[in-house]
Amino acid sequence: MTQPWSEQRDRMAPSAGKGRRPPVVVIGAGPYGLSVAAHLRAQGVAVRVFGEVMGSWRHAMATGMFLKSTPDATDLSAPVAGARLADYCRARGQDELTELTPIPCTTFVAYGQWFADRYVGEVEQSRVTSVRRGPEGFVVRVEGGEEFAAPAVVVATGLSGLAHVPEQFGALTPGGPHPDALVSHTSQHQDLARYAGQRVAVIGGGQSALESAALLHEARAIPTVLVRESRVLWGELPVLERPLSHRVMRPSAALGAGWSLLAVSRAPGAVRRLPAAARMYLFRRALGPSGGWWLRERVEGVVPVRTGCSVEGVEADRSGGALLRLSGPGPDALSVDHVLAATGYRLDLEKLPFLAASLRREVRRTGGSAAPHLSAAFESSVPRLYFTGSLTAPCFGPVMRFVAGTAFAATRISRHLTRGALRP
Repeated sequence: MTQPWSEQRDRMAPSAGKGRRPPVVVIGAGPYGLSVAAHLRAQGVAVRVFGEVMGSWRHAMATGMFLKSTPDATDLSAPVAGARLADYCRARGQDELTELTPIPCTTFVAYGQWFADRYVGEVEQSRVTSVRRGPEGFVVRVEGGEEFAAPAVVVATGLSGLAHVPEQFGALTPGGPHPDALVSHTSQHQDLARYAGQRVAVIGGGQSALESAALLHEARAIPTVLVRESRVLWGELPVLERPLSHRVMRPSAALGAGWSLLAVSRAPGAVRRLPAAARMYLFRRALGPSGGWWLRERVEGVVPVRTGCSVEGVEADRSGGALLRLSGPGPDALSVDHVLAATGYRLDLEKLPFLAASLRREVRRTGGSAAPHLSAAFESSVPRLYFTGSLTAPCFGPVMRFVAGTAFAATRISRHLTRGALRP
């Protein structure tokens, strides 16, 4: 079915230069951007997609990393059959993936490229530098100087530009975090082997921190993980065949097992209708930091992990490294050659400089956050300006932080655009 669908897509969605209607612009070519573009092009909508296919997954994940998600929660969304990760593996003659099969990031990147080739078509790697209001909706400018009108814009930039490093480390990196500086963020690395032989403090207790620590140790670096919480949480070893009673008590969902996770996985639209305080509670607490079950043996008893530990102060030392002042059990100071911040991301619309300042001011924020408030169709308070992916999690719940949310978002956005939003 794949090849006929590709031919149908090309007939229905002519390039922007040949189309009679200005193209919808999708900014970002990760799982959410590709899924939205696939749904729109299936409806005959002219689309221009900007970004490197799976760019963040290529460049913001260190070599050797795996996805925390299970195979069933890792499918991109197309409006036809044959586009799942399992279909990609089958087409490549690879073994079937199960919950007991951690997925290498390299496999997921290859799947994303395969999906783009078959269901999206051309993806332009030029960077969008400006989006502002225009007479036909928006005026989009890309690097190189091209400007053109777009009736609608879908922002699907993922976590790009949203990495958070606590302010206290600013004194160590006046030029900002960087792999060559004393402090960096996990999203800035492709190869942690550069720190072989060096002492590295890894700040955080989630998957990124724990997997980075394992990779550092395996690359002959000397990591120490500093975790604020009293203990490290680990995922449970999946059981492929569970008794009916267990499935009733704790049903499986994209985000894990349990009725609450099933609810937020299956009904992001219902989450959006909750009071702002309840939504923010879900956003912050529904899925706390934890490590994948398959990672545990590479960390526990292998890498020093200090729990209940907070960094109270930092300073550069005479050797060119950093001295961390710590609170909690254990020594109150730690000397390191580098600090690796696995401190997550801050969802802030102001961190999207390609949106004109005047446009950002028009976008209403959702209660309790700096992320956009969105309609049920992912449309912001600026008509025909849509957001999808992680930036929508404060509105639609934690499933939007994962690939598992692509089908819901792509379906809602494409339906809204094709059922009236593109009409003059």
